[in-house]
Amino acid sequence: MEPLRAILGEARSVSTPVLEAVGLHKRFGAVIACHDVSVAFDAGELVGVVGPNGAGKTTFVNVVTGYVAPDSGYIKYRGREHSGLTPRTAVTLGIARSFQHPQLYESLTVLENALIALAVKERRHASWRPLKQARALQGASALLERFELGEAADVEVGQLPEGRRKVLDIAMSFALRPSVLLLDEPTSGVSAAEKFALMDTVTGALAEAQMTVLFIEHDMEVVERYARRVLAFVEGRIIADGRSADVLGDARVRELVLGVAEGA
Repeated sequence: MEPLRAILGEARSVSTPVLEAVGLHKRFGAVIACHDVSVAFDAGELVGVVGPNGAGKTTFVNVVTGYVAPDSGYIKYRGREHSGLTPRTAVTLGIARSFQHPQLYESLTVLENALIALAVKERRHASWRPLKQARALQGASALLERFELGEAADVEVGQLPEGRRKVLDIAMSFALRPSVLLLDEPTSGVSAAEKFALMDTVTGALAEAQMTVLFIEHDMEVVERYARRVLAFVEGRIIADGRSADVLGDARVRELVLGVAEGA
């Protein structure tokens, strides 16, 4: 994989990475889900994360965002080492995530979910502080418009189609104003007709904010179309890291990730 890493190294700036994983290792019983993973990301990158089921993709995201503690290794954010990371600490630093299954308040409206996300960011979520203040409503409405959800503001979340729920979940993560946003399978459960529209909406909004975005994805059409860089995981290791076309065309990736035998 040296040629791929060399190509990527030439393309990167010499500035301090916004996020870096150093020697991450995580075992669940006999399964090594993260095996000495070291990788860095620059500001504004859009990175696809691919691999077969059980390859360690979600474990990597969970460790980076503090949901799982590594057995060894650590995270560096803007050049500073952070051990014992928790989800709250990660968000405070500027690292946020969405989930494969959207984490939403189903009985509340889209607008009310947005208000809660903004209140968490601004630490206005104490029970004695009303959320529906004029400034908060304005901010929530602007957030929904940015993600093309304005027309659904008064719809109860439980009534939304899956694609709109995914977008709302990502919008709520975006409301935390992170520098790094990790998305776990943003198009899973979304129809083929909706997936590109969803990704156009999401990537457009995130690009405006110049966030570093990593997204786990099984749909290679989505990866090819949106990722500028791709990480390929197999058995807890990164086996390729480079430009999208280079990684997806690599023989080992085609065999172990895409299931395409060499010469096919």
